[in-house]
Amino acid sequence: MKVFTNVKDLGDLNVSLKEALEIKKNRFAYKHLGENKTLLMVFFNSSLRTRLSTQKAAMNLGMNTMVLDVNQGAWKLETERGVVMDGDKPEHMLEAIPVMACYCDVIGVRSFAQFENKTDDYSEKILNQFIRYSGKPVFSMEGATTHPLQAFADLITIEEYKKKERPKVVLTWAPHPRVLPQAVPNSFADFMNEADVDFVITHPEGYELDEKFVRGAKIEYNQHKAFEGADFIYAKNWAAYSDPNYGKILSKDRNWTVDEKKMSLTDKAYFMHCLPVRRNMIVTDDVIESPQSIVIPEAANREISAQLVIKRML
Repeated sequence: MKVFTNVKDLGDLNVSLKEALEIKKNRFAYKHLGENKTLLMVFFNSSLRTRLSTQKAAMNLGMNTMVLDVNQGAWKLETERGVVMDGDKPEHMLEAIPVMACYCDVIGVRSFAQFENKTDDYSEKILNQFIRYSGKPVFSMEGATTHPLQAFADLITIEEYKKKERPKVVLTWAPHPRVLPQAVPNSFADFMNEADVDFVITHPEGYELDEKFVRGAKIEYNQHKAFEGADFIYAKNWAAYSDPNYGKILSKDRNWTVDEKKMSLTDKAYFMHCLPVRRNMIVTDDVIESPQSIVIPEAANREISAQLVIKRML
């Protein structure tokens, strides 16, 4: 594996799930692969789970790790060709990326959507420059449009907790006070559409996601109806995707908050969220603290999803 940005990069999902669960049984079985190898993790945005889980995964494989926080511990980087660099960015990505690549064997990149230009965001400008110019294996630690490490961890968690062969999995929009990207829901849809699950997306009108990720999945605008008989509820906020409202908040309707009444419509569903979560906006205290909440095991599986990807790159 040279690149990891979406579900297709994993190949056969059943094989990948089996490999992930084997890794989880013995996280240090392949530590010889990373001996004298270095992972560089480049963050253009803040992180908690991604930073810690990915670094731990690399250490499990025997790797050295380096972390670079762009705009905090490094020069600000220009991304556009042809610009006169007379502003606050003294270094260009075209020099910075190959320099970074000199010091490592594998690169992870985290760079969020800016919501300034939809075309720029959905072209994954920063991530793709690393893929093009580094000459090293590159994986996404969350891009402008996808978060595949999270979605793979979500799938591993569903595989571990499912009570039936083909569970009903519901991705539900929920309110949030700030503008959030579509990366997590995009990747969740990307993975669920390839998995053997009954997948439903529910959200208010105007919050439709990019069809290349939705791929004909069932859309239900009535949240209560969507929850009926569900085995897993995955709550997440995202800003509008469709023009002319791209990157805008269209609603903060608290009626979409996941609460006990809505969870009672499910088939004793497990509650999932990628974290961090805004309590009593996305989900009530009672639901996230209930025995059916699996947000912590879900977060723990971030180490496993990252380790599989890095293992394959090594």
